[in-house]
Amino acid sequence: MRFGKNNFTSYEKGIEKEWMLANGRSAFSGSTMIGANSRKYHALLIAALKSPDERYMILPKVEEKFISNKIEYPLTTTKFNDEVIEGFKNLQSFSYDGIPEYKYFINGTTIKKRVFLEKGKNTAVIEYLIKGNKNGGEIKLIPYMAFRNPGDVSEAENLNFKKKNIINGFKLNPTLKEEINIKIFTVGGRVSSKNESITKEVYYDVDKSTGDDYLERYYIPGKLTIDINPYEEKKVYFVCTIEDEDINPEEIIFKEEKRIKELRNIFKDDNRTIAKLLPIAADQFIVDRDSINSKTVLAGYPWFLDWGRDTMIALTGVSMSTDRLDDTKDILRSFSLYEKNGLIPNMFPDFGQDPFYNTVDASLWYIHAIYMYLLYKNDIEELNFVKKELYKTIKNIIKAYKEGTDFSIKMDKDYLISAGNGLDQVTWMDVRANGIVVTPRHGKPVEINALWYNALKISALLAKKFGDKEYEEYEELAEKVKISFNEKFWNEKDQCLYDVVNDEECDNAIRPNQAYAISLPFTMLPREKEEKVIEKIYDELYTPFGLRSLDRGNEDYKKVYVGELTDRDMAYHQGTVWSFPLGAFLSGYFKVNEYSEVAREFIDDALKEMESHIEDGCLGGIAEIFDGDAPHHGRGCYNQAWGVGEILRVYYECVRGNIKNLEKAHNHIFN
Repeated sequence: MRFGKNNFTSYEKGIEKEWMLANGRSAFSGSTMIGANSRKYHALLIAALKSPDERYMILPKVEEKFISNKIEYPLTTTKFNDEVIEGFKNLQSFSYDGIPEYKYFINGTTIKKRVFLEKGKNTAVIEYLIKGNKNGGEIKLIPYMAFRNPGDVSEAENLNFKKKNIINGFKLNPTLKEEINIKIFTVGGRVSSKNESITKEVYYDVDKSTGDDYLERYYIPGKLTIDINPYEEKKVYFVCTIEDEDINPEEIIFKEEKRIKELRNIFKDDNRTIAKLLPIAADQFIVDRDSINSKTVLAGYPWFLDWGRDTMIALTGVSMSTDRLDDTKDILRSFSLYEKNGLIPNMFPDFGQDPFYNTVDASLWYIHAIYMYLLYKNDIEELNFVKKELYKTIKNIIKAYKEGTDFSIKMDKDYLISAGNGLDQVTWMDVRANGIVVTPRHGKPVEINALWYNALKISALLAKKFGDKEYEEYEELAEKVKISFNEKFWNEKDQCLYDVVNDEECDNAIRPNQAYAISLPFTMLPREKEEKVIEKIYDELYTPFGLRSLDRGNEDYKKVYVGELTDRDMAYHQGTVWSFPLGAFLSGYFKVNEYSEVAREFIDDALKEMESHIEDGCLGGIAEIFDGDAPHHGRGCYNQAWGVGEILRVYYECVRGNIKNLEKAHNHIFN
């Protein structure tokens, strides 16, 4: 993706598109295409001391200026509280193909800048490729430093460092954590000033719009200079690292270019944006979790950590469709070790603390993920792995849901699963604002019971394969669930499914959760009702970027997700569009249309619409949410795992036709 000057004719237009990089250990970097930090999470290096939950802002940005004939030309753009440094006026183009590249052209001098993060390390490298004009000149590099939580803004204590001069740079030790050695230096440049200073207040437009803190200062340890002789061509590197080892920027760049190229070529025969860039985004979410010595999936950038529900929903697309089945196996094994009372962790906390289990669906999605792993792997031998390491967990889940477990999760006398009470937030619609549970959904949620049936059918398949006598019990129970589901969830008036069923009343709000009653591998409705559900979702909830969380005709519908946190919380699941349920709708559409070529073309066209977003917002990624009303501005996390994962899954299974291969894999493994 390349963007020319018409994409950044003003500061406001220039901050509309963002980019990000990640290192596989929860460290990341990102900014806008004009180099202006428009949010407090923007940085060239946010380092992770422990992955994924101990991260620190290290290098927010490097201010760059080109000087020739005593005239100063800003390269990067910075918005201060009282002025904007308009470096974008000297920016010729910006491109992103997994690596961000800025190209500047000033009076015959060309400067290309690329940004890299080293895989598995807390090291950022900026590469400058320079072709000088007849006058030569110099580039001033002014590093802006801080040491803080990425979600905060700096106070005075975050700008205190012990400084030591090193060759072509500085070593800094933050007074808040003096054991960290931060090194910033150039390869091909020099230190031109050792004077320390503090910047004026930098202004963050995104944080201002959401009512968050939006002003902060940075620490400047000194200045670095790249000298350019007339007509000189040279390559120079700026490095920021907290690693205690020698840094070879050329080697880092070589390895990163090779790695990104491999990700871009996972689907070799397709050059479309989804095929080339979403595998890179998927890679960004798969990170180490040090506290369990395993891989995990971050829910979203820039602020979410790993959540059990999000991980299990994202896993098929993020790791299976991209052929990272070893990572999938590692994640499934790790979550199994932490099952408790039939519940899979909703969140792993830091070292020495117990996980949180406040979710009714993560365990059911976990069983689904195991089944999908077997299909994608398509290796009968993997049944031995499931039997030895995961099957006991599956049985514990089924038993706990039947007999009752934490958070009021239990099978009722009608064989349906009920969950939640009081202030519990156990489904994905889990906002609580000022003591108000906005969408409580206590009772029998539709997607939970769709997942319950799906889990019982999968468990029956495995039990039969393993010679477990409980096979017949699981099958009989599944049939009872199917009968009750069809009796209680069908909303005859609206020709769709109720969102939540209770003994007293049924919630007739039209929400996307009913899509899972059609899209999961094992479902309960007759085909004519499946078709009506898909039609209702399309008519009331479908948008090009996801499904509305509530239909527009409902009195509680909120058309935009804006304002301060309380206002946004009240809109979060009340009309706001979510990217991830789009996958369930498209899979359901494909199913009810018998996997026809016409249906495949419809899905292909839908994904092309999503590509317009992938080429906007956070480039190469998919936002968490969008406004309910057009034009559906992206909101929330700018890059979300289950949105990326579900679009990748649909692309792999539906557009590329692998749904037939998965059916063959099912027959190969279970028949």
